[in-house]
Amino acid sequence: MELVTRAHQALRNRAAPRKIPGVIELATAGDTFEDLVFYGLARLPAAGRELKTPSMVRSPGGGALITAVAAARLGTRCAIVSALSPESVRFLRKEGVAVRNLRAAVEPTAVTVALSTRADRRFVTFEGGNRHLPSRIRPLLPRIRTKHMHFAFVPRPCAPWVSVLARLRRRGVTTSWDFGWDDELARDPKLWTLATSVDLLFLNRDEALRYSGNRRLSAALKRWRRADNHVAIKLGADGAMVVGGGIDVRVSAHRRRRAVDSTGAGDAFDGGFLAALLRGRSIRQALAAGNRLGALSVRRPGGVAGLPRASGRT
Repeated sequence: MELVTRAHQALRNRAAPRKIPGVIELATAGDTFEDLVFYGLARLPAAGRELKTPSMVRSPGGGALITAVAAARLGTRCAIVSALSPESVRFLRKEGVAVRNLRAAVEPTAVTVALSTRADRRFVTFEGGNRHLPSRIRPLLPRIRTKHMHFAFVPRPCAPWVSVLARLRRRGVTTSWDFGWDDELARDPKLWTLATSVDLLFLNRDEALRYSGNRRLSAALKRWRRADNHVAIKLGADGAMVVGGGIDVRVSAHRRRRAVDSTGAGDAFDGGFLAALLRGRSIRQALAAGNRLGALSVRRPGGVAGLPRASGRT
C-alpha cells in the first residue's frame, strides 16, 4: 500500500485542486537554450569526418523551459526565471507562461547542439548567459510567489542552496530539483545534503548511479531509499519510480510509438509529474503522468513539439 508521507502530504495540501485566479502554481528556475537538434542519424560521425543529414530542427529548449511548457499545456499556471532569447520569451508568453528574463541585453543566448541516433545522443553546449544564472536567481527568490519551485540547473557549489531551500520551506513553498548530468557536481561534499534537502529530486538512471557513488543500480537505489525526501528516478523503457521519504513506488513505462528524438524527454517527465502532483494526485498517478509525457515528447524532434495540451492535442 502506498504511503503518504509528510512531504508528499505537504505537496498535495499546498496544491489544492481548486484554482485561485492569478496564483502561480509552478515556477521553474534554471537553464534554457536554443536547441539545434540533428535527429534520425544512422550513426554518429567519426573523428575528422563530416556527416550530412536532411533532418534538423531549431527549438526552444532546456530543463526550465520544457518543464514549464509541459505543465502549462496541462492547465498548470506556470512562470519561468531564466536567461532567455527574445524568441523564447515570445514562445513562452504564447504558451501562457509568465516570464522573468535574467539575460542581459549584451549577453549571447545559450545554444545546445544535439546529435541523435535511435540508440545514442551527444551534446555540445555553449552556456551563454546561463553561467550567470545561479547568482541572479538566488536574490530574486524571495519575491517569487508560487506554490512550488522547480530548479533545473547544476548547483555549483551546493552549500549555499541548502539554506535557500530551507527559507522556501519556511514560506510554505515546496521544491524540486533536476540537476542533470555533471561530473564535477558528483564531487561536491555537500551534494548529498542538498539532494536530500529538496522535497523532490529528479534523476535519471545514470545520475542515480553517479550521484549516489555506486556502480550498480540496486546499490544506488538502496542509498536513495534511505533519503528523508522523495527521489523520482527515470528509467526509460523500464518505467520510473519514487523512493525515499517512506515511499517506494514503481510504474511501468508508457507504451509509445517509435521514438523520433528523445531530447528533453526527462524534462517533459518532470512537467507531467509536477502537474499531476499539483492537482492532488497520488505519487503513482504522478509517475504515470510523467511517463506519459516523456513518451509523447519523443514522437517529434526537439523538446516541446510533441508535448500534449490538456485537450490531448499537440
